[in-house]
Amino acid sequence: MNMDMATAMATWGPIAVMLIIFYFLLYRPQKKAQQEREEMLNSLTKGTKVITIGGIYGIITQLNEKVVTLKIAEKVEIEISRGSIGSIVKGDSSEVSL
Repeated sequence: MNMDMATAMATWGPIAVMLIIFYFLLYRPQKKAQQEREEMLNSLTKGTKVITIGGIYGIITQLNEKVVTLKIAEKVEIEISRGSIGSIVKGDSSEVSL
C-alpha cells in the first residue's frame, strides 16, 4: 500500500506543484489587476483628469455607465468608451492643463 501511495505522489506531485505555481504567479496577480482596474473605472467622476489607453490626456466633463466625454483642448470634447480610460492622473496637476 505504501508503494502505491509513493507512485501516486511521484506521478501527481509535480503536476500539483505546477498548478500551485501557476495560480500564484499568473492567475492571482491577473485577477488582482483586473479588480483594481474595475475599481478605478467605477471611481471616475466629473472633473477627474485621466489618460486614455491611446495616450490622450483629458478632463471628464460627462459620463454614464458606457460613455465618457473628455475635454482634451479648449472647446474640444470627445466621447470615448469608459473602458478606454487607461489611468487617472495623480499628483502634479500641471500634466493636464486645459
